[in-house]
Amino acid sequence: MDDTAIEQLLSVAQRYYTQDETMESIAHQLGVSRSTVSRLLKEARARGLVRITVAEPNRPLSKVAKHFKAAFKVNAHLVQVRPGASEILRLDQVARQAASIVTNAVTDGDTVGIAWGTTISAVASHLSPINVRGVTVCGLNGGGNSQTTGLPYVGSIVRQFAEAFQAQQQPLALPAFFDDPATREAMWRERSTQHMLAVRASSTIAVFGVGGLAAELQSHVYSSNYLTEADQAGLVAQGVVGDVCTVMIREDGSYRDLEINKRATGMTPAELKRIPRRICVVSGLAKTAPLLGALRAGVATDLVIDEDTARAVLHRMNPQLRLL
Repeated sequence: MDDTAIEQLLSVAQRYYTQDETMESIAHQLGVSRSTVSRLLKEARARGLVRITVAEPNRPLSKVAKHFKAAFKVNAHLVQVRPGASEILRLDQVARQAASIVTNAVTDGDTVGIAWGTTISAVASHLSPINVRGVTVCGLNGGGNSQTTGLPYVGSIVRQFAEAFQAQQQPLALPAFFDDPATREAMWRERSTQHMLAVRASSTIAVFGVGGLAAELQSHVYSSNYLTEADQAGLVAQGVVGDVCTVMIREDGSYRDLEINKRATGMTPAELKRIPRRICVVSGLAKTAPLLGALRAGVATDLVIDEDTARAVLHRMNPQLRLL
């Protein structure tokens, strides 16, 4: 679309949304039909020239959200899901809310780091284009594996984020796990790898989920050839409950002593904590223990979560809490 067409979209949108003119008035002034104005407004929204939000000024935090703030210094965005909803529907509703929050967070010049996975793939599918400049989208964890490469899957998620934000892409073109810690150490010395890691470290926003070893909607890292059966059995034996950015974690938030993390390419919780805005997206009761571990490790500033799972996390943390 050329500059003239963009200017027309902006003119129509400004008249309708900021100057409070009617479609009929705009149509008369432009010499077009009302249906044409309606189409232009729709296109302006689709291209991200118009963002519509619902403000809730001075709305008090719910008791659940207050507990998350007090315990983990995290802003909890609770998503209401109807009773009896399937895990697929639950994920879809949480992903929709997360996509809106991410879209409103991104501004000119941001570097958005994303960790691939089932949840973030769902978020990507709900992103709407916005008009921002100078944005970079980068990977927080490598995506290759020894059997199916994994790179097309990871690349499609990065691409969807990049298209929504008119951004440059910088995937982390590495395996999720090296076979040998020494290989990772050698790769970390390569200039090409150092460039990718530098872009990742410059992230101003991070968007990621939490993987669970026992989730009903199984996390991609546990279902798609990234770990052998022996690997997964070893994780259970060591008390691992899940991962953040494919860095394994226990329910108490510990991760540094796990041997597999010496082979992992994902951002560690300590590295994540250097990013100013960190949006963690979680749905489903099976994520209760891994999310509790992630929160104890301090990985998030924002949490987008269905209310049932949020309550389950707080109850697991402290069964004596009264949330009603």
